[in-house]
Amino acid sequence: MRLTLITLTSFCLVMSASLVTAKEKKPQKQMDPQAMMEVYKKLAMPGEPHKVFASLAGSWTTQTKEWMEPGKPPMESTGSCEEKVLLDGRFLQQECTGEMMGQPYTGIGVTGYDNHTKKYVSTWMDSRGTGIFVMEGTGSPDGKTVKLKGGHQDPIEGTMKHHAVWKIVDANTQVFELWGSGKHTKDMKMMEITYTRKQG
Repeated sequence: MRLTLITLTSFCLVMSASLVTAKEKKPQKQMDPQAMMEVYKKLAMPGEPHKVFASLAGSWTTQTKEWMEPGKPPMESTGSCEEKVLLDGRFLQQECTGEMMGQPYTGIGVTGYDNHTKKYVSTWMDSRGTGIFVMEGTGSPDGKTVKLKGGHQDPIEGTMKHHAVWKIVDANTQVFELWGSGKHTKDMKMMEITYTRKQG
């Protein structure tokens, strides 16, 4: 009798588990194609952060400070940048020329705001290397202070970790500050670029 009860109980448990599994595996109802398109369409529309990008379009001069060692005076140089929005206001591109570490360079940066992830994504490439530097982060409610994190592989320092703050001070001034650390370097301020809009 006891054996029969145990067998029946085991059978019931197996059947219950099978029913639960079957329920879990029941395919979800497919989202209406039109509703899907509306979701993607809404996410593709430029928003407030993109309006801030548009306000930065124009010509800028740059004053750059670079720190090679903590506690020592920075190297200073000047340059210029042309900024414009791409793809109907969805991204901000800057094309810059100047000097870094005593060498002339040309660089291109593209910054976007992803409406889906609610994050800023920034890329930078220049004539001093073949890599693409990528950072991402979040911004203040008004979109005028953006904090970014990223990194890159360095032949001397190994994996470099960076964090940056990009501030839009006013309609004619931006400040970009970058900190970094590596195998031989503790976290230190490495760069500060002040952008001033060209007048006239």
